[in-house]
Amino acid sequence: MDRSANLDTEELKMTREQYILATQQNSLPRSEHPQFYPVGIYGWRKRCLYFFVLLLLVTMIVNLAMTIWILKVMNFTVDGMGNLRVTKKGIRLEGISEFLLPLYVKEIHSRKDSPLVLQSDRNVTVNARNHMGQLTGQLTVGTEGAVFGHSVETPHIRAEPSQDLRLESPTRSLVMEAPRGVQVNAAAGDLKATCRKELHLQSTEGEIFLNADTIRLGNLPVGSFSSSSSSSFSSSPSSSSPRQTIYELCVCPNGKLYLSPAGAGSTCLSSSNICLWS
Repeated sequence: MDRSANLDTEELKMTREQYILATQQNSLPRSEHPQFYPVGIYGWRKRCLYFFVLLLLVTMIVNLAMTIWILKVMNFTVDGMGNLRVTKKGIRLEGISEFLLPLYVKEIHSRKDSPLVLQSDRNVTVNARNHMGQLTGQLTVGTEGAVFGHSVETPHIRAEPSQDLRLESPTRSLVMEAPRGVQVNAAAGDLKATCRKELHLQSTEGEIFLNADTIRLGNLPVGSFSSSSSSSFSSSPSSSSPRQTIYELCVCPNGKLYLSPAGAGSTCLSSSNICLWS
């Protein structure tokens, strides 16, 4: 009995709830056309969004084209850029290059069988410094030739074809030294040595050897010989006897040379005025 009474009570509650729901639905106003609420961006906002997306796309395309053009012009590769190549031993630079700032390198080499050219509108100066930054050597190449600030050590010095070679020290002395000798050779021309004061040829342990078909000593003073064994000074060979054509080369004790008219015997006298006045 109790079980059946509980079932009847539950069915009564369910019927009552269904009635209430049906009554509430009937009380709501019904519209013949349902309303839709739009979701999203419409109107001028949508047009602005499309414009910015299009502008961004154009900018990306232009940047990509400019990047490809720069890579093509500068010749960027995996090994380097343009004529600049990065190798295991350092940097390799090919072709003509221009440096606007100082360049500090350990060694500069050209390609095999190719010269190394350094070009400047004015002078090319190469400085050598020690670990303290002090200048120890300098080489300046200009329109008048090469100017060395200190000593130069080189196995060979030559001029360009059909050009003269000139070694000059405007304010100091010019010294050429070599442990095994210094050789000056003119294969197809003359060799001339001039100086303002004295020209010294000195050999400390050997001798001075002059080997030529003809050896001429110009502007030597001429002494006149007389039977009284006296010798006097004459300015030139023309002041002596016109018949005299042969002269004797005489040497004073101090090493000075002069000419004396040749005779049957030697006409050189150590007491000659030329030796005494020198």
